[in-house]
Amino acid sequence: MTASPSMYSVAVLDHFKSPRHAGEIENANANVEVTNPVCGDTMRLSAHIKDGRVTEAKFLARGCVTSIACGSLLAEKMQGASPAEIARITPEQISKLLGRLPPATFHAAQLACDALASLLEKIK
Repeated sequence: MTASPSMYSVAVLDHFKSPRHAGEIENANANVEVTNPVCGDTMRLSAHIKDGRVTEAKFLARGCVTSIACGSLLAEKMQGASPAEIARITPEQISKLLGRLPPATFHAAQLACDALASLLEKIK
């Protein structure tokens, strides 16, 4: 199923057109890459942590508009947060912050949280 432009909220389009914190971090404490086996979308997430806080987080996403928007929102939410704080981010919260993702695109919020869970495992 192809998503139509009407599926995208203003927030999704904003994060897609102007992604926040896109890229990779040199000397990151952790780098991960996850793939959604159903749709094939891929997300990389990296973070630098100092004194118990995320000093920098970046993402790269290869996939649909919503995957890019979810990566952007997640990286933005990670800035300055502690690992315990970011561990509480859920796909439902990402969906809500992006204007309530429809079922056809909700997988992108799950992909972002899968990347976050993988990153948190690496920094334990």
